[in-house]
Amino acid sequence: MKIFCIGRNYVNHAKELNNTVPSEPVIFMKPITALHPIRNYFYYPEFSKDIHYETELVIQISQHGRSIKEKFAHKYFNEFTLGLDLTARDLQQKQKSKGLPWEIAKGFDFSAHLGDFIPLDNQDINNIDFELKINDKQVQKGNTKEMVFNCNQLIAHISKYFTLNKGDVIFTGTPAGVGPINKGDCLEGYIGKNKMFTLDIK
Repeated sequence: MKIFCIGRNYVNHAKELNNTVPSEPVIFMKPITALHPIRNYFYYPEFSKDIHYETELVIQISQHGRSIKEKFAHKYFNEFTLGLDLTARDLQQKQKSKGLPWEIAKGFDFSAHLGDFIPLDNQDINNIDFELKINDKQVQKGNTKEMVFNCNQLIAHISKYFTLNKGDVIFTGTPAGVGPINKGDCLEGYIGKNKMFTLDIK
């Protein structure tokens, strides 16, 4: 299983971090050890004092493929969920300031949290509402129609460089509103009115 992530895929999020809007998808990866095995809580790591939440729609690849044409990409996924790309923002800024890779800020253990996958069925993946609440207050709200690059475009682009295998997941990017988590917080992710995960920060 591979975990692909897309950066700067919502214009307002790129702007809030003072980044340019990309002309092609920005791809990075998390190792399998980043997958969070515990459903309902997350222990704040000792190496960071500024862990941020980034709520994202996540699709799961349903069959093997490489160099997939955009017009056929819809055949390569049929399930989706909501996930959290947890980011050690302080480590990321430190690495960026030195011109160094920042995998330690994005790929650390348990930094990829997933809700339960649900079938796509007849839903329009390009018009999915989602949100994150912290302590019952909405902090992020997005719709996939706001993505710079849609799911089919992402699959086509990623598969030019990496073979996609059944079970791989793609975090499709986060909307504006990212911010820090703190011990004692309760995070709840929703697709529409359906709660996809609850995560307590310890």
